[in-house]
Amino acid sequence: MVTPSSQVRIGIAGLGRMGRRHAENLARSVPGAALVAACSPDAEERAWAERELGVAKTFEDYATMLAAPGIDAIFLVTPTTLHAQQIIDALHAGKHVFSEKPLSLDLDECRRVEAEAARFPDLEVMIGFVRRFDASYCDAHDRIVQGGIGRPFLVRSQTLDKYDPSGFFVRFSATSGGIFLDMSVHDIDCARWLLGNPAPVRTYATGTVAVHEELYQWGDVDNGVAICEFEGGRIAIFCASRTMAHGFEATTEVIGTRGRLTVGGNPRINRVELADGQGVRNACTPTFYERFEDAFLREDRAFVDTIRSSAPSPLRLHDATEATRIGIALRESLSTKRVVEL
Repeated sequence: MVTPSSQVRIGIAGLGRMGRRHAENLARSVPGAALVAACSPDAEERAWAERELGVAKTFEDYATMLAAPGIDAIFLVTPTTLHAQQIIDALHAGKHVFSEKPLSLDLDECRRVEAEAARFPDLEVMIGFVRRFDASYCDAHDRIVQGGIGRPFLVRSQTLDKYDPSGFFVRFSATSGGIFLDMSVHDIDCARWLLGNPAPVRTYATGTVAVHEELYQWGDVDNGVAICEFEGGRIAIFCASRTMAHGFEATTEVIGTRGRLTVGGNPRINRVELADGQGVRNACTPTFYERFEDAFLREDRAFVDTIRSSAPSPLRLHDATEATRIGIALRESLSTKRVVEL
């Protein structure tokens, strides 16, 4: 039983590029958390957790970690296709669960997780939509709730990745669910949050392969645009790109009846501006992690605080299901070139 004064003993599954970030946060920077176990099929990753973070127990097999004593909560930073079943298995093992986004690429699986989680009301399940923990996005949300721009009715949100010649995301595309479920799912969740969590009505998406022709084999694109209509006349427009030259960019504009606010209008990495014969410019954030590093830490802390205080999770599972539902509809629209009714 976790109490407000006790530590939450955490086991993490997945020690890849994002798993290592979460593991470092949990081991070093999250008050009330103790990273006591780590799971990976990769021996080098397990050795890294032992050597660099002092993790006492490491496991090759997820089920074996779940069965181990002395673990209160599980962090899942595993492939998306595993999330749903791994969440359910953790709940049946009596563990609180944090899972990276998205909840699943399959809508029925999302709903199955919701139903199973309802059977364990004393266990927290949280999906990692990190923008809800970013200071700027939180400020924007608070201002909207307080009526600062009147009634919000339109969101324009884009996520742009710097061009990666290594082809990492092209290889990942086979299992990612496509550009809208992988990239734009953050914009989708954020738009619903900022608009007051309305239900979607219909969607349309289109896209193009501008650079990475290998994507044709997966039916994916490297640049996409989508529109989603919500109940009550609210609208969201999403843009996603894998081919930007300047760096990573996450920009969201919300228009209301009495004003407009913008988050991330200039994707600067710091406050330095250079003025020379080429003009005035600043360096940009190279990847999503530099932009949201603090938000990932706030997210990890929020999950641990929720368990210790028995407070409701700041993210509802249903919101994660809705993000997947809209993402699937956008993928279908991209493929069929037709409006998809929701």
